[in-house]
Amino acid sequence: MILTLPNILTISRVAVIPVFVGLFFLESAAGQWVACGLFVMAAITDFFDGYVARSRGQMSAFGAFMDPVADKLLVASALLMMVAFDQISELAILPAVIILCREILVSGLREYLAGFAVSLPVSRLAKGKTTVQMVAIGFLIVGNAAHPVVPEAFPVRLIGEVGLWAAAVITLITGFGYLRTGLRHIGGPGTS
Repeated sequence: MILTLPNILTISRVAVIPVFVGLFFLESAAGQWVACGLFVMAAITDFFDGYVARSRGQMSAFGAFMDPVADKLLVASALLMMVAFDQISELAILPAVIILCREILVSGLREYLAGFAVSLPVSRLAKGKTTVQMVAIGFLIVGNAAHPVVPEAFPVRLIGEVGLWAAAVITLITGFGYLRTGLRHIGGPGTS
């Protein structure tokens, strides 16, 4: 059954993307803070959809497929919009590209290996990467937007960019691990 609570949480992560993207076009501090709030709520659903599915025994093929897709769509949307609206420095575009390329590589690898009935389970380090990445992106969405509670001298953007670099390093490590695992199955009989 598709309409279970875990699947609804996953679908909500995709459904929020058009609103999230639209908030960037407001080009205001309020828009940045609301976009950050939506992103944080969506990121939290990433934890809870899997937890609820396991605890309620509601794991499904749809959820297993849609969960990583929803994550990638959310992260890619955030990174692309932050680059488009100059919310990250030129140097921080490099870790954003690394993260996006790794996501495409791992998705392609999973799709290829599925043809051999080989799964590529998510590692603990990859889960840690997702957490660092989500926190960094949250900081970067807010950037230097004014807020009465956050002092102007607080280096929000710097924290986000350092976090993005950390996520990119972990991304390279986990991506290499996935690729090494996948290469064991590539090039065998019947492959082109």
